[in-house]
Amino acid sequence: MATTKVTLDLDAVVSEVHIAAPPERVFQALIDPKQAMEWWRNETVTIEEFAVEPKVGGRWGYQTKQTVEEVGKFQVHGEVLAYDPPRVLAYTWIANKHEDKTRRTEVRWELTPVSGGTRVKLTHSGLAKEHKARSGYSSGWPDLVDRLKKFVEK
Repeated sequence: MATTKVTLDLDAVVSEVHIAAPPERVFQALIDPKQAMEWWRNETVTIEEFAVEPKVGGRWGYQTKQTVEEVGKFQVHGEVLAYDPPRVLAYTWIANKHEDKTRRTEVRWELTPVSGGTRVKLTHSGLAKEHKARSGYSSGWPDLVDRLKKFVEK
């Protein structure tokens, strides 16, 4: 099960989980659209689109099929900031559910090989002024990394 904390300055949500698989396998699940569309969904929300250009400066984004909260289809897009397989993937996160729909936040995945698998650390930063979104992400990210764990370990 993922552990999650909000940093003291309220700028970031950090979730960590151990996955019993090598970093290469976990990284593939992060960047392959077919795999991501499986583990990013849950019982009530399905991913309609997921795309990532696997390079620094590449575009990425996803959209849900269903209406999410008051925003309609949840849409996120951004630019790949770091791409160092199988260790680091980072991108800007611009979401239509943010109070400021143009605010660039950052999601960073760090994969560290450990005994028996991979330690996955996800940090979503730039949230100091996104009070409502930060609250949602503090419960959403641990659920998502747990779904990643279950998907990769199956």
